[in-house]
Amino acid sequence: MDELTQAKHPVTQLAGWYGHPLHPALVSIPIGAWVASVAFDVASHLTSDTAFLVPGATWLLVIGLAGAAAAGMIGFLDLFAIPTGTRAFRTGLLHMTLTLVASTLFGVGALLRRGASVTEPTSFGLLALSVLGLLILLGGGFLGGELAFRYGVRVAEERHQAEGYLPPNSRHAPSQDGPGSVSTSHPHQEGD
Repeated sequence: MDELTQAKHPVTQLAGWYGHPLHPALVSIPIGAWVASVAFDVASHLTSDTAFLVPGATWLLVIGLAGAAAAGMIGFLDLFAIPTGTRAFRTGLLHMTLTLVASTLFGVGALLRRGASVTEPTSFGLLALSVLGLLILLGGGFLGGELAFRYGVRVAEERHQAEGYLPPNSRHAPSQDGPGSVSTSHPHQEGD
């Protein structure tokens, strides 16, 4: 198996199956939790009833950290499949570094919130820490998109994707004319 084909297959089934990586699905947990946490923090400044917003933001940070741990472990397995010395590998390392930095900021924010008053809005310092974490996470997410959509890491090869562009119940197989090409002729229509 060449290096490009190897990079599209999981190192282990723990990372998902060919064409169905788990890392992109798992990252929605920390991203959603951390965005919601910032929304709760902002909302704590817009209302006088902060009793559920401040602890809710803290719990969302913790949920995001748990999700990030799971997503990070699976993402690390995906990184092993990328050939070293390539642009994709360097992009993967930078993606991992940025998401680890963001996760650390959210973790520090969660620790600093222990024992905080639930009757006061989230401090601007903690809010700024979370916003900085989101900005860094945005950069890491952009690089994750580069890995998947530009370099095709863990994305099925084009010849396997081609079947998705055929009509349902089609008897046509993808053409062997080249990567991603699909035969569009129908055997019963050629003589008409």
